[in-house]
Amino acid sequence: MTKRNTQQRRHTILNLVNSQGEISVEALALEFETSEVTIRKDLTALEKSGLLLRRYGGAIALPQEIVAKSNDKQDSLRKLAIAKAAANLIKDHNRIIIDSGRTTAAMIPELGNKRGLVVMTNAINVAKRLLSLENEPTLLMTGGTWDPHSESFQGQVAEQVLRSYDFDQLFIGADGIDVERGTTTFNELVGLSQVMAEAAREVVVMVESDKIGRRIPNLELPWDQVTTLITDNNLAEKDCQVIKACGVQLICVEV
Repeated sequence: MTKRNTQQRRHTILNLVNSQGEISVEALALEFETSEVTIRKDLTALEKSGLLLRRYGGAIALPQEIVAKSNDKQDSLRKLAIAKAAANLIKDHNRIIIDSGRTTAAMIPELGNKRGLVVMTNAINVAKRLLSLENEPTLLMTGGTWDPHSESFQGQVAEQVLRSYDFDQLFIGADGIDVERGTTTFNELVGLSQVMAEAAREVVVMVESDKIGRRIPNLELPWDQVTTLITDNNLAEKDCQVIKACGVQLICVEV
């Protein structure tokens, strides 16, 4: 079989596992004419995305009872569509920040074909997913004080580390969007988000449309710090106009 790019290969691997129920690393390496190391990275990435289960020497399909209990399919599709649109904004050799969160983490499998990336993150799960990519980026961690609410590092140490660098882009989620003011959060620790935004030339917010209009008390990033908002095509037209009027580039992806 001719070599495929990472995402095509992983899609085919998932189909093989689901059709056969179980498959070995050795068999997959022969099938795709690639190394077992590459296949193990593929399986790790697919497992972290909740698509299969790793087993010694290979992988097995998810049991049907687990599949039935998985998160709402439409929600997953929206996250994936937003993640793909965000990844399309990244060029080879870009220096980027990826904040903690499920939507931002969904972007990582889309980065497999990017070369020479330098990625800073404050989230352990994001770091682990980045290391599963075939083209591993240069990984930087903020360090700092662990915040169990956001499952990320926060605080003065993290802020000081970020101030030592400059980045092309920040990719960040939000608990809610106040269409007139900016992004909002339940977390009272908003200092690191603001430092991240100051350290990046472009700030890209990734959020599903059902979070737009939520006026959560804590303002995280005002619109004058946001370059681009990526959401799905269920956003109300009146909200589109308000956000655009604030000078924010709006990308509404089809789901």
